[in-house]
Amino acid sequence: MKILVLNSGSSSVKYQMFNAADEQVMAEGIVGKIGDAGAYLEHKAKGEKIRRDVIAMNHKEAFQVVIDVLVDKNVGVLGAVSEISAVGHRVVHGGDKFFASTVITDEVIDKIEECVSLSPLHNPPNLLVIKEAKKLLPGVPQVAVFDTAFHHAMPEKAYMYALPYEYYRDYKIRRYGFHGISHRYVSVRAAEIVQRPIEELKIITCHLGNGSSMAALDKGVSIDTSLGFTPLEGLIMGTRCGDLDPAITFFLSREVGLSIDEIDNLMNKKSGLLGISGVSNDVREITFQAHSGNKRCQLALEMCAYRIKKYIGAYITVLSSLDALVFTAGIGEKSPEMRSMVCKDMGALGIELDEKKNAEVMGIESIISSAESKVKVMVVPTNEEKIIAIDTLKLAEEEISRSEKGRT
Repeated sequence: MKILVLNSGSSSVKYQMFNAADEQVMAEGIVGKIGDAGAYLEHKAKGEKIRRDVIAMNHKEAFQVVIDVLVDKNVGVLGAVSEISAVGHRVVHGGDKFFASTVITDEVIDKIEECVSLSPLHNPPNLLVIKEAKKLLPGVPQVAVFDTAFHHAMPEKAYMYALPYEYYRDYKIRRYGFHGISHRYVSVRAAEIVQRPIEELKIITCHLGNGSSMAALDKGVSIDTSLGFTPLEGLIMGTRCGDLDPAITFFLSREVGLSIDEIDNLMNKKSGLLGISGVSNDVREITFQAHSGNKRCQLALEMCAYRIKKYIGAYITVLSSLDALVFTAGIGEKSPEMRSMVCKDMGALGIELDEKKNAEVMGIESIISSAESKVKVMVVPTNEEKIIAIDTLKLAEEEISRSEKGRT
């Protein structure tokens, strides 16, 4: 089976063509700047990379660009669209309606639409591409893989907020958590690397990128995570503030005169590393500036590492012990300095870094803890697309089997 994996954002569609027979990626790429005159396609296949300008004023046109390049005679990997056996979609928010990946039906689409208020930036483009894929690929099984589903195993004491209970009952205000597909992949891969069953392990996963989150995993099950009702809570991120006193919102409204929308924009798009450094939301640039003597950039790095350290300490107490600490995503995989700052002076918790190994690791799988460290510290590049492909393959095969039985 050949599976098309789609990750639709507000202004982009990332894709990957996956061959289930040999578990190889046939092609991958992105249609970026959707809705902009500068829309572009980046496509990688057959060992070659191309970039070209495209017309993609909406997600419908962007999806058509994806299909066209996949069947292109020169750079494509398919002889015809009919070779696509199934389509897997990353859907950011499944609310309390979806606890696992599911085959997409009209009823499922309706339920995803009901979750739009919980993720107004992400679910609408997810839905647009799902609907377009169903039109262009009729009869092809489509599967939704939810970023929130992995965290649904959390106990009530972890996902509930201390608001009057009716706000949970009537409006579903609770901790949902995100990056679940990534946390799931790297935890499974970490267990494989240390050659132990995941059911025996207590793991903390650190997905550190422009958006960041952490998860405490007991026997492969998420029991707590840093992102909450929205992707604003938790760690300091590229442009998001993370944890803060909720009363700051009231202060900004009453004393500064900011509207709700202005506060929303401030906390989501102008805060975090960008807000503290005043330079960038990119850790690479901030690190360079910090080394050049920029004190605000140094402060931004220290604050970011400090928040991560606090969560590690909290999650170790929740787990009662720790076997592995895993770093992933852009910063986690490619910033030795951030990993070093996070792990510094954590020997009392069994975490000791091999600084030489750590300095050498950039985006590759590696154990970077010292021989004396009780906790295995690892870098594991995430592969959300592989998880989506695996779930899609399983559910598509079941769907095809049911259809065949129905015809006999």
